Amino acid sequence: MRFPRSCGTLVHPTSFPSKYGMGDLGSEAREFIQFLVRTNQSIWQVLPLGPTGYGNSPYASYSAFAGNHYLISPDRLVEKGLLKPAEAAEAELPVTLRADYEGSYEAKDTLYKTAADRYYEQMNGEEKKNLDRFRKQNEYWLDDYCLFMACSKANSRKPWNLWDKKLAQRDPETIEKIREKYEDELRYQLWYQYEFFSQWADLKKYANDRGIRVIGDIPIFVDHNSADVWSNPSYFAVDKQGNRKLVAGVPPDYFSETGQLWGNPLYNWEVMKKDGFSWWIERFKQMFELYDAIRVDHFRGFDAYWEVPASEKTAINGKWVKAPGRELFKTIHDKLGELPIIAEDLGVMTPSVEELRDSFHFPGMKILQFAFDSDSENAFLPHNYSQNSVTYTGTHDNDTTVGWYESAPEVEKHRMREYTRSDGSQPEWELIRLGMLSVADQAIFPLQDYMSLGTEHRMNLPATVGDNWLWRYTAGMLHNIDEARIKKLVDMGNRIAKQSEG
Repeated sequence: MRFPRSCGTLVHPTSFPSKYGMGDLGSEAREFIQFLVRTNQSIWQVLPLGPTGYGNSPYASYSAFAGNHYLISPDRLVEKGLLKPAEAAEAELPVTLRADYEGSYEAKDTLYKTAADRYYEQMNGEEKKNLDRFRKQNEYWLDDYCLFMACSKANSRKPWNLWDKKLAQRDPETIEKIREKYEDELRYQLWYQYEFFSQWADLKKYANDRGIRVIGDIPIFVDHNSADVWSNPSYFAVDKQGNRKLVAGVPPDYFSETGQLWGNPLYNWEVMKKDGFSWWIERFKQMFELYDAIRVDHFRGFDAYWEVPASEKTAINGKWVKAPGRELFKTIHDKLGELPIIAEDLGVMTPSVEELRDSFHFPGMKILQFAFDSDSENAFLPHNYSQNSVTYTGTHDNDTTVGWYESAPEVEKHRMREYTRSDGSQPEWELIRLGMLSVADQAIFPLQDYMSLGTEHRMNLPATVGDNWLWRYTAGMLHNIDEARIKKLVDMGNRIAKQSEG
């Protein structure tokens, strides 16, 4: 579908300022939304909001449906009377430019249990109806997720295929015994999800009431160690015990001579097709409820995907396999209506991938940092854009624009300076200006670029582990952004948001 001419900012909630070691859904999220309002922007784009596993990557989640309960704001719990101010204060951590996930998790575990106990103790009839309604609305995934997390905790977070054989294979008698054994933990996990989605709904309403659309992100593949694979093994390329048989990745290319072996289990598309893609229908249905639009990660995988035997150590010995993308998206459209989807169509695109994207009128992505490594036919140069596209200076996987420019080959710097008729002293603002004035329907820029930050503020470096997803900013950094400059560019680019009162 076509989106209105507009602009916005990309930043994940973990990057917000907070007293609790990592950003959350509290007051600083609302401060950021006010920044969008003041600068006449109308889009907030986030990364996946699921519960993260090892490495804290939003793209490696314990569930394709659940929310990351560590984003629950302790301050909002104080406002609801579920925590005392002194209890929340005990969980405070130093405010830094890097998320302290481990410290935050440890402190919040205690807080959340206290709040959950208080919630159940104080629960009246109306609140019980609300909780029961939430459980009913999310019955497709919620109980399985809560049980998975309880079992994962009891098994020291080991992958589920290494659990007891009967539990891994979901033996009905074993499952019933486990439900009784972990009754208390299941109550906690239920409340964590209820409170996360309550806080997210409040925050999204706050944004929507002020004319801000929220764009979410849906990874194409799910993590092997997830409730999704454990509870629906027939949908994935795993054996009876749950061990992976076929995994996802990308083939060798200019950037990597061995390709990238992601390790996610591939889908059993034939089984999914037989039941009308029910798992995907449920997944997209929830996403369209949580967000106003969604970015579909690795879109080319819906046309064809790189299949690698799980026994391989690299992605070299794989093969391309056709995926039923057209049939899938048609089914989703028939069931759910118009699809507000942005296709992440980066990398090597084939005519069939472009045909799939265009047949559903999904806008593709244009990255300005990629625009200067070749000649005037480069598809990422603004004069080659189509209107039905989204332009970015960079994404969460790119360096900041300041960092990109400082490390770019001199020939690319020269092309950028010529194209923008600038001296290269402010490359971030030059690319923002290009994006704002381009014909692309939407222009979205990482918050780091509005702040003119360097490489040390990068969010993610693909194919590396251990130093990603950590970036945070301080309240002062947001307030120091040149808002007048943004407003002028928004006006020049005819991207002014039509704000509502509030």
